[in-house]
Amino acid sequence: MSPDYLPFHPQPSRPDFQAPRGAVDAHCHVFGPAAEFPFAPERKYTPCDAGKDQLFALRDHMGFSRNVIVQASCHGADNSALVDALRHAGDLARGVAVVRPDITDAELNDLHAAGVRAVRFNFVKRLVDSTPWSDCLAITERVRRLGWHVVIYFEAPDLAELTPLIQQLNTTVVIDHMGRPDVTAGVEHPDFRRFVELLEHNPRLWTKVSCPERLTVQGPPYEDVVPFARSLVAHFPDRVLWGTDWPHPNMKSHMPDDGALVDLIPLIAPTAELQRQLLVDNPMRLYWS
Repeated sequence: MSPDYLPFHPQPSRPDFQAPRGAVDAHCHVFGPAAEFPFAPERKYTPCDAGKDQLFALRDHMGFSRNVIVQASCHGADNSALVDALRHAGDLARGVAVVRPDITDAELNDLHAAGVRAVRFNFVKRLVDSTPWSDCLAITERVRRLGWHVVIYFEAPDLAELTPLIQQLNTTVVIDHMGRPDVTAGVEHPDFRRFVELLEHNPRLWTKVSCPERLTVQGPPYEDVVPFARSLVAHFPDRVLWGTDWPHPNMKSHMPDDGALVDLIPLIAPTAELQRQLLVDNPMRLYWS
C-alpha cells in the first residue's frame, strides 16, 4: 500500500525557543523503513518511511538531547523498529512498546534491556481494535514488576467509559495528548473539567501536553489549543510531558513545522522553571531514573 497521509515536513524551521540543556522530546515515533521493518498487516493506515536517522537528526536540529519513542499502531505489536532505534540511540532514548498478552517474560526482559520503560494501550477506535480490559490489567501487572508505567491513548468522548479502567491500573499512567479535548468548547467546559478533576484525584496520572496540530480547529499557529496545555502545566507542573509526535501520523489537512511546535513551549510553560520541569525533570524522572 502507498502512504495514505501527508509526509512529514521536509525542512522544519530552527526554533527561536532554546530548550533547556537535556530537553526530552517525550512523544515521537519511528516508521520503518518498510523494506527493513514491514508495517503490520492489520494496520488501519499506511505511513511514510520515517526512520531513526531522520528522528535523531530532527532532535539535534531542534536543540533537544533525548527522545521517548512510542510504538505506533502501524507496526502493531512488532517492536523491531522501536528496539533498533533504541539500541542505536543508547542512553539518549527510551521506548514505549505495544505488547500482546502472550508475550513471554524473556521477551519483556529483552525490551527492558533495549530501553523500553512503558507499555501503550490504544483505545482510538479508528486506529486499532481495542485491547480487552482484562488483558490491559494483566499486562500492567506484569510490566509493573519491571518498573514500567502505562501510556493510554483515547479521545475525549471515551473518557467516562474508560475512567474505571484507568483507576484500576496500579501504576503510573500517562494520558496521551491531553485526552484529546474538544478545543472549541473551552477550558471551562464540563468535559475538560472532568479530565482535570481526574488528574486532581489520582496522583498517579500524568498527561502529555502535545499535538496541537491534531487538536486544532483554527490551524497554525494553534492558538485555540494553547489554553488547554497551559492550564494543565499550571495545575500539574510535575506530571506533564511534551513531545512533537513526529512524524505526525494520519495528518491529512496540513503537516506541522516541528520548529514552530517547539516555539509554542514558552506559551504553555511561560517560566524557565516550568520549562525545565516539562522538558527535563519530568521525563528524566519517569524514563531515566
